[in-house]
Amino acid sequence: MPGDVLVRAAGVRVTRSGRDLVHDVDLTIRRGEHWALLGPNGAGKSTLLTVLGATGHPSAGTVDVLGHRLGRVDVRALREHIGHVDPRHRMQSPLSVTETVLTGLTGTTDLMLRWEPSAADLARAAELVADVGLSARRDARWPVLSQGERGRTLIARALMPDPELLLLDEPATGLDVAAREHLLDTVDALRRRHPDLGSVMVTHHLEDLPTSTTHAMLLRDGAVVAQGPAATVITSEAVSHAFDFPLTIARTDGRWHARRAAATAR
Repeated sequence: MPGDVLVRAAGVRVTRSGRDLVHDVDLTIRRGEHWALLGPNGAGKSTLLTVLGATGHPSAGTVDVLGHRLGRVDVRALREHIGHVDPRHRMQSPLSVTETVLTGLTGTTDLMLRWEPSAADLARAAELVADVGLSARRDARWPVLSQGERGRTLIARALMPDPELLLLDEPATGLDVAAREHLLDTVDALRRRHPDLGSVMVTHHLEDLPTSTTHAMLLRDGAVVAQGPAATVITSEAVSHAFDFPLTIARTDGRWHARRAAATAR
């Protein structure tokens, strides 16, 4: 693959219990591109994300991630170069913000026994905690963090191993409007600081998309409705088709909004 290509998927199909969850998906993600996977519940967004993140394999088709073909590579080693933000992340112990971020190096939900972070590791963790605006809360324990603080902590955790690809699976889930805005500002800022990073965000709410979104794919019933530059994909016609509902899409200051389309007078 060319050096700027992070992911190339061709003819991807994922079948479970005789049912195609996604099918006939082609996708190329390059460095510096920030994709949104959009569609209603059950459209296949999270299923496709597992394949892109090398945590699942396609039933058919080919997927090359960071220059390696799934099925021909040790996915455990590959995942070390992929950051994954999942708001459903389960904590085994009441770790602090800094300790949680450090687990991004080991890919575990707890600090590993007999493992000690180096001075460089601690410095990088402190830098990332500052990047997500949590320096004042670096010693706060997971149980007392707000949902928004947990989301920003998980973003810092995902960036700890300096990944080439960042996957965000509905990161704004459960956030109030202020926490959502803070999180999206954080995502925008991090993308500016890491211009070679590629990312994919799954959501079914257009309001949850950061302004830095460059590309989008719309899914419906496991099939691609549209894909390409975000401005040409996130349109009233395409989104209405994907959600099977009449919607009017508007964009203000780089952010998208959706509302029910006004009924046409007869």
